[in-house]
Amino acid sequence: MNDTRDRAPEERFQPEAGPPGHRGQSLVTRVLRQAGKAGGRRRPGAHRPGAGLGRGHVAARFADGSSPCSRRVTIKTRLVNLRQAGRRSVSTHLRYIEREGVGREGEPGQAYDPMTDRADLEAFEARGREDRHQFRLIVSPEDAGSLEELRTFTRHLMERVAGDLGTRLDWVAVDHWNTDTPHTHVVLRGKDETGRDLIIARDYIAQGMRHRACELATEWLGPRTERDIRQGLQREVGQDRWTGLDRELLRQAPANEIRLQSLAGHPRRQPLIGRLQHLQRLGLARELRPGHWHIDDRAERTLRAMGERGDIVRTMQRAMSGMQRELSILEPGSDQVVVGRLAAKGLAGEAHDRVYLVIDGVDGKAHHLRLPAGADPADYPTDAVIEARASQAPRAVDRRVVSLAVEGLYHREHHRTLLAREDGLSGESQGLLDAHERRLEALRRAGIVERTGEGPWRVPADLVERGQQYDARRTGGLSVAVRSPLSIERQIGANGATWLDTQLIAGGQAISDRGFGAEVRAALHRRTDWLVEQRLAERRGARTLFARNLLATLRERELAATARDIEARTGLQHHPLVDGKPASGIYRRRIELASGRYALLDDGLGFSLVPWRPVIEPRLGQRLTARVQGAHVTWQIGRSRGPAIS
Repeated sequence: MNDTRDRAPEERFQPEAGPPGHRGQSLVTRVLRQAGKAGGRRRPGAHRPGAGLGRGHVAARFADGSSPCSRRVTIKTRLVNLRQAGRRSVSTHLRYIEREGVGREGEPGQAYDPMTDRADLEAFEARGREDRHQFRLIVSPEDAGSLEELRTFTRHLMERVAGDLGTRLDWVAVDHWNTDTPHTHVVLRGKDETGRDLIIARDYIAQGMRHRACELATEWLGPRTERDIRQGLQREVGQDRWTGLDRELLRQAPANEIRLQSLAGHPRRQPLIGRLQHLQRLGLARELRPGHWHIDDRAERTLRAMGERGDIVRTMQRAMSGMQRELSILEPGSDQVVVGRLAAKGLAGEAHDRVYLVIDGVDGKAHHLRLPAGADPADYPTDAVIEARASQAPRAVDRRVVSLAVEGLYHREHHRTLLAREDGLSGESQGLLDAHERRLEALRRAGIVERTGEGPWRVPADLVERGQQYDARRTGGLSVAVRSPLSIERQIGANGATWLDTQLIAGGQAISDRGFGAEVRAALHRRTDWLVEQRLAERRGARTLFARNLLATLRERELAATARDIEARTGLQHHPLVDGKPASGIYRRRIELASGRYALLDDGLGFSLVPWRPVIEPRLGQRLTARVQGAHVTWQIGRSRGPAIS
C-alpha cells in the first residue's frame, strides 16, 4: 500500500510556498490574475490553471451551480502565515473573538470545537505552535437570525468541509451576536489529520466552501421565495457600497460600457437599471446617449471605500450607545492629537488583525482610528484614557544627533563632554546619552546609520527626514499611548498620580464642556475635593493651590502601599529603586497602578517595581536588569552587560 499511485493527488504533491517577499509577485501569478479579469465569467466546471492544487479542488468544480433561490451565506477566509504574523498572533486573535459583549445577551464569547461547547483554547494553541499557517474564517449567513443555533450550523458546515477535503479538521469557533448580522469566527489549523500541511485549493476557498454553506442553510430554512429575492435586490439598488449588482453590471459591460439592449431578458434587468441610476447620482456612471451607459473606472474602489466608511460610522454609533457625538475618523498624517476614553475596540473588517479603537474625546467628539498591524487589543483597556497622535513629527533626538555630528560622525564621548560642561554629568545626562545610543541602534538595524566598530556612529545628512520616514513605516503614521489604565471614575479617589492630576496642574484648558469633556470637568472638581481632604491641595477663594511635587508624592504613596501588599502576600522584601543603580530579577508580571504600569522584578529574596515599557513584555519570565536615571529607564537582558532593549 506504499505505492504512490494509490494516493490521492493532493497527497502525492504538496507545494512549498516561496519566500514571503516573492509571494503573489511571480509572472505566472500576474498572468493568471489578468486572465481572470479578461476571461469574464467562468463556465460551470471550468477551472483556472493551478486550481487543482490542494484539497477540495474536485468539490469546487461543482460549486458554481447555486440556484437564485438558495439561501445566501458570506464566507471570508484569510490564510495567515504564522511565522510572519508573529508568536502572539494566535493568542491575540483567540482572545479577541472571545471578548466581552459578543454573546447573544452581551456576555463574553464562548469558544467551541467539533465535540465540546467549551473549547480549551490553550490546548488548541499549543497543538498549532509549530504550524506553518492557519486559516481564519468568518461565516455569515444572511438569515442567521432565523437559524435556531449557529453553533450546530457551524459544526454541520465544518463536517461537510472536512468531507470535501478528505481529512479530519482541527478547529475552534466563536459565535458573535454583537453586529447587525450574527456571524461565526472559525480558526482552522493548517495541518491535516496526518500532521502534514493542510493545502486547500484556492477555488474551494473562493467558491466551494460558500457553496456548502448556502446548501446547508437552504436545507435548514428552505429556498428563498421570489419575494425574498426581490427585496434583497431592491436593498442592493440604493446601497453606497460594492454589491452583487455592481459585479453583474461589470460582467455585462466590456470596457466599462453597457447597452440596456443587452439586458433584455435578464432576470435582474430592472434592479440593474435602478443600480445604474443610483451610480449616476453618485457620479460613478453616466448615460452617454439613450440606452448607452459608461461606468467609471474608479467605481469599485470608490464604492468599497464608501462601504468601509459606512461600516466605521455604524461601529462608532454602536460604541457610543446612543450618546450624541460628532463623529471623526483619525487619519495618519492629519496632525491631530486626540485624548479621551476608550469606548470600544476590535478588529477592522474582522477578517484582519488590524485593531481599531473608538475614542470618546475630551473635545466632545468621537474618533475612530486604526492601529498598526500586529497591535494587541489587550494593551488598550476599555474606559482607559488614551492619547493618539496622527502626526509623525521629526524626533528631537535625531535633530540633536545631526547637530552634534562632526563631518558625519556622532561621538558619544564628545556629547558626554558637552553635557558635563553645561550641567555636570548627572543621572539625567547619562539617561540622555543612553537614549541617543538606543535610537542609533534602532536606526542601524533599519540601515540608516552605521557604527564604526565600538567607536563613533556615521550618520547621513538627511537623518532627520529618514528617521521620520522610518517611524511612519513602523507605526503606520499613528502613535497611541495609554495615559491611564483607569477610568476617570476610578481616578477620582485613587491613591496615586492620575491623569486627572496632570490635567489639574496643567489647568485643563483643552477640555471641552461637551460630551466626555463635560464628564472630565466634573471629575476634576471631585478630584480636587479629594486632594483637599488629603491635605494635598488648598482652596483660597476661586484659586486652588496644590502641594509641591504633588505627582511625585502621590506616586510614592501608591508604590509604598503596593509594595507593602506584595510583601504581605509573598514574604519577599521590597527593594526601592535608587537612581543610577541597577535592579535585577525575573520579570514576573505587569502591575496596573493609577500612577502607571510597573514591572515586578523578582530576584528570589526580594522584588523591585520598575516603570514598565512595552518592549519588555515578550521577555516575561526572563531575567532582566533595569537602570532608572531620572525619567529614563534602560533595560538589559540577563545578569551581565548585554543588549539594551529600551
